[in-house]
Amino acid sequence: MAEETNGVAISLKGRRALVTGGAAGIGQAIAIALAAAGADVAITTHARPGDETLSAVRRAGRQGHAVAADLGAMRIADAEALVADVEDALGPLDILVNNAGIIRRADAVDHPSEDWRAVMATNLDALWFLSQAAGRGMCRRGHGRIVNIASLLSFQGGIRVPGYAAAKHGVAGLTKALANEWAPLGVNVNAIAPGYIATENTRALRQDPERSRQILERIPAGRWGEPGDIAGVAVFLASPAAAYIHGAILPVDGGWMGR
Repeated sequence: MAEETNGVAISLKGRRALVTGGAAGIGQAIAIALAAAGADVAITTHARPGDETLSAVRRAGRQGHAVAADLGAMRIADAEALVADVEDALGPLDILVNNAGIIRRADAVDHPSEDWRAVMATNLDALWFLSQAAGRGMCRRGHGRIVNIASLLSFQGGIRVPGYAAAKHGVAGLTKALANEWAPLGVNVNAIAPGYIATENTRALRQDPERSRQILERIPAGRWGEPGDIAGVAVFLASPAAAYIHGAILPVDGGWMGR
C-alpha cells in the first residue's frame, strides 16, 4: 500500500509505538524522541523502572505506558500478551522498536553456554516473537513500522562476544526476511546498526584505556556516540519520510564502517 509522504514528513502525530528496553540508554532516547515527534509510547522494563522515560513522554504531551517483561524468558504467547496489553492501553500499534539487548564478554574457548543462550534469547528470539506478534496486526491493517536495533557486529565478528555477534547477524537477516514478506503489505522493516555508543553495554570498553583508545582512533567523528545519535534515525525510519525504505541495515557509527 502506497503512503502519502508530502515531501519530507517526519511527524508521528497519532501514531502508537512500543520500544523494548525503554528505561535507559538508547531505548529511552528513542522513546522520548518518538513522543516529541507526536507518538504515544509504550516501553518494556525489566531491571530498571521506566518512570523517568514515561515522565518525559508525558511532558511531550503524549500518552505513556510501561509493561514489565523479562525478554530473556519470552515465548510467542508472552509476546502476544504484551502487544495486547499495549494495544489495550494505547490502541493499535503502528511502530515497534526492538531495542532491548544484553551482551556477555568472554574468550570464545571459555564462553559459557548459559551466556550464549541468554544473549540469543534476549537479542534475537524476543525480537522475532515481538515482530511476529505486532506484525500480524500491522499486516492486516496495511501499515506499520518495525525498527530493529542491530549493531556493527551485524557486519563484523567483534572480540570476545561470539553470542552477541551471532545474534546481531541474525537480527540483520531477520530484518531482510521480514521486509521481503511484509513490504507489499505496507509494513516497513528496517534496522539501525549503532556504532560505539556510550551506554551500560559499552562501559567495560570505555573504562579500558587501551581498548577505548583503539576504538576512538578508528572513528572518523573522533568520539563515542550518544543515545540521542540513534534516536533521530529511529524517528526517521518510523516516519512517512522513510516510506520507500525496506530491509535496510543503516550504520550510525561516526564513520567506523567507512574506515
